[in-house]
Amino acid sequence: MYEKLIEEIKLFGKDVEIAPKKANVSIRKKKQFALLQPATKSRFEIGINLKGQEPEGKLEAVNTPNAMCSYKINLSHLDDLDQEVISWLKMAYENAG
Repeated sequence: MYEKLIEEIKLFGKDVEIAPKKANVSIRKKKQFALLQPATKSRFEIGINLKGQEPEGKLEAVNTPNAMCSYKINLSHLDDLDQEVISWLKMAYENAG
Protein backbone atom coordinates (compact mmCIF):
# COMPACT_ATOMS: atom_id res chain seq x y z
CA MET A 1 0.00 0.00 0.00
CA TYR A 2 2.84 2.38 0.90
CA GLU A 3 4.58 1.85 -2.45
CA LYS A 4 1.35 2.50 -4.37
CA LEU A 5 0.71 5.69 -2.37
CA ILE A 6 4.21 7.01 -3.02
CA GLU A 7 3.92 6.16 -6.71
CA GLU A 8 0.66 8.13 -6.98
CA ILE A 9 1.92 11.09 -4.93
CA LYS A 10 5.06 11.45 -7.05
CA LEU A 11 2.81 12.05 -10.07
CA PHE A 12 1.61 15.33 -8.50
CA GLY A 13 4.83 17.13 -9.43
CA LYS A 14 8.61 17.20 -9.27
CA ASP A 15 8.44 19.40 -6.17
CA VAL A 16 7.11 16.58 -3.96
CA GLU A 17 9.54 15.79 -1.15
CA ILE A 18 9.31 12.46 0.66
CA ALA A 19 10.94 12.60 4.10
CA PRO A 20 11.00 9.30 6.03
CA LYS A 21 11.09 9.58 9.83
CA LYS A 22 11.28 6.85 12.50
CA ALA A 23 7.53 6.26 12.81
CA ASN A 24 6.08 7.90 9.68
CA VAL A 25 6.80 9.53 6.34
CA SER A 26 6.29 13.24 5.83
CA ILE A 27 5.15 14.36 2.37
CA ARG A 28 5.88 17.98 1.47
CA LYS A 29 5.75 20.56 -1.23
CA LYS A 30 6.72 23.97 0.17
CA LYS A 31 5.17 22.76 3.43
CA GLN A 32 4.03 19.40 4.71
CA PHE A 33 0.69 18.37 3.24
CA ALA A 34 0.46 14.69 4.25
CA LEU A 35 1.78 12.19 6.76
CA LEU A 36 1.86 8.46 6.05
CA GLN A 37 1.99 6.08 8.99
CA PRO A 38 1.03 2.58 10.02
CA ALA A 39 -1.70 2.82 12.67
CA THR A 40 -2.07 -0.87 13.52
CA LYS A 41 -1.01 -4.17 11.96
CA SER A 42 -4.04 -4.06 9.70
CA ARG A 43 -4.65 -0.31 9.24
CA PHE A 44 -2.67 2.42 7.51
CA GLU A 45 -3.38 6.08 8.24
CA ILE A 46 -2.88 9.10 6.01
CA GLY A 47 -2.82 12.44 7.80
CA ILE A 48 -3.84 15.33 5.56
CA ASN A 49 -3.20 19.04 6.11
CA LEU A 50 -6.22 20.64 4.48
CA LYS A 51 -7.61 23.53 6.50
CA GLY A 52 -11.18 24.73 6.01
CA GLN A 53 -12.51 21.61 4.33
CA GLU A 54 -15.66 19.87 5.53
CA PRO A 55 -15.01 16.17 6.18
CA GLU A 56 -16.84 13.91 3.74
CA GLY A 57 -16.46 10.44 2.30
CA LYS A 58 -13.25 8.85 3.58
CA LEU A 59 -11.95 12.16 4.95
CA GLU A 60 -12.33 12.23 8.76
CA ALA A 61 -11.69 15.24 11.00
CA VAL A 62 -8.87 14.95 13.54
CA ASN A 63 -9.97 16.41 16.87
CA THR A 64 -6.52 16.97 18.32
CA PRO A 65 -5.67 20.60 19.16
CA ASN A 66 -2.62 21.94 17.30
CA ALA A 67 -2.34 18.83 15.13
CA MET A 68 -0.46 19.45 11.87
CA CYS A 69 -2.91 17.23 10.02
CA SER A 70 -6.48 18.41 10.28
CA TYR A 71 -7.88 15.25 8.67
CA LYS A 72 -7.10 11.57 8.28
CA ILE A 73 -7.98 8.72 5.98
CA ASN A 74 -7.80 5.13 7.21
CA LEU A 75 -6.91 2.34 4.81
CA SER A 76 -7.23 -1.35 5.63
CA HIS A 77 -6.89 -2.88 2.16
CA LEU A 78 -5.21 -1.93 -1.09
CA ASP A 79 -8.71 -1.55 -2.57
CA ASP A 80 -9.30 1.34 -0.13
CA LEU A 81 -6.65 3.32 -2.01
CA ASP A 82 -8.99 4.68 -4.67
CA GLN A 83 -9.47 7.88 -6.66
CA GLU A 84 -11.17 9.60 -3.71
CA VAL A 85 -8.04 9.16 -1.56
CA ILE A 86 -5.78 10.40 -4.36
CA SER A 87 -8.07 13.41 -4.91
CA TRP A 88 -7.86 14.45 -1.24
CA LEU A 89 -4.07 14.13 -1.33
CA LYS A 90 -3.88 16.12 -4.58
CA MET A 91 -6.03 18.89 -3.07
CA ALA A 92 -3.73 19.08 -0.03
CA TYR A 93 -0.70 19.16 -2.37
CA GLU A 94 -2.18 22.03 -4.38
CA ASN A 95 -2.94 23.99 -1.19
CA ALA A 96 0.61 23.53 0.13
CA GLY A 97 1.99 26.46 -1.84
